[in-house]
Amino acid sequence: MVDYLSKKLAKFRGRYPTIENMKIFAFAGSNSSTSINRQLVEFVLKSFDEHEINLIDLNDYNMPIFSVDLEKNGFPNEAYRFLNNIAESDIIICSLAENNRSYSVAFKNVFDWASRINVKVFQDKPMLLMTTSPGGYGGGNVMAEAQKFFPQFGAIIKETFSLPKFYENFDLNNGVINPELLTSLNEKINNFKKQLA
Repeated sequence: MVDYLSKKLAKFRGRYPTIENMKIFAFAGSNSSTSINRQLVEFVLKSFDEHEINLIDLNDYNMPIFSVDLEKNGFPNEAYRFLNNIAESDIIICSLAENNRSYSVAFKNVFDWASRINVKVFQDKPMLLMTTSPGGYGGGNVMAEAQKFFPQFGAIIKETFSLPKFYENFDLNNGVINPELLTSLNEKINNFKKQLA
């Protein structure tokens, strides 16, 4: 009886992680070797460095451009790997690049393949969703698109943050250097953590 209850409790804890035992899946929605969104993710992850972090590079998930013809031959292993990363995580932290007011092609292709395997790509995991860009809107267009559509694919967006004018407000060594934006980001991180406690 005790063993049974222990297993049930472990399963419960695994489904509803506490702030002390989180497994974090993180990515930037870009395949650029100098991705500013990856830099933002890496900076934010410093606030979670006591947890297990899996930060991936989309360059490791290169796949053919999705098509229904290719789909007939099966799904790339990379799409399964992306979904497995999410399945094994407790939360998701990501920052999306904006290309022509929408997702980057690199991210959209991974997303398209993964969604054909499991339409709930994000598998009901809490998400800290971010964007940044060199412009003053901070990737606001892709943020709006993701806020609208990600929940339909299993994302539970708990908090969002957009960093405008990246090259003015971010330093490679120090992270976000604009005091007001840094305060806002820290508040959002703390609020995100509180919702997980």
